[in-house]
Amino acid sequence: SYPIFSKRIMTEWITFIMEKLGYLGIAFLMFLDNVFPPVPSEIIMPSAGYSAAQGSLTFIGIVLAGSMGSLLAAAVLYALGRKIPNEHILQFTARYGKYLFIQPHDVEKSLNWFEQYGHRIVFFGRMIPAARSLISIPAGMSGMPFGKFMLYSAAGTIIWTTFLAAVGYYFGHNPAFMQQIFSRVGFIILIIILVFIGYLLYRHQQYKAKHQAQDE
Repeated sequence: SYPIFSKRIMTEWITFIMEKLGYLGIAFLMFLDNVFPPVPSEIIMPSAGYSAAQGSLTFIGIVLAGSMGSLLAAAVLYALGRKIPNEHILQFTARYGKYLFIQPHDVEKSLNWFEQYGHRIVFFGRMIPAARSLISIPAGMSGMPFGKFMLYSAAGTIIWTTFLAAVGYYFGHNPAFMQQIFSRVGFIILIIILVFIGYLLYRHQQYKAKHQAQDE
């Protein structure tokens, strides 16, 4: 999704930060990845993994640093979401939602749905570019318990960070092959999430139909 030139510049800048700041630089970059999506973890962690393969950093160290930076950003965005009163969102929707084809009850249903299934969304969302930045705010808005949010965020983050670092560690000398791996894995994760959402919608329809039948 990034032009070759800009991706090369981005890689050089990321490498420079890591060389100057080491583990702290990795944590800083992964923090940016979550709050500023154009800084991609798909470049940061593989670059860090390749550095670990060269012996300048340790594999465990880069995974811990990357995970900590990512989780710190998630906590900040979650806190931001908690600061936004649901009443303000509903008022905004009531006033301007018609232009976006959204009604206040749609927002209420979404927040309730996120509160019920949010832990699964957070877990998988930590492994999807851009989604990892967006998912923390609605988690806070929905009132999802902070401990639960951080637990599932940590699980998804550590898995994804370790995977990216391992790809860079073993295949950092072959960027084209790494890109193929990322494309296929990203596609698989997206399919899993779509299947999961479809399953939830199916369950919801079954539940709705059951209660309608009971009312009749």
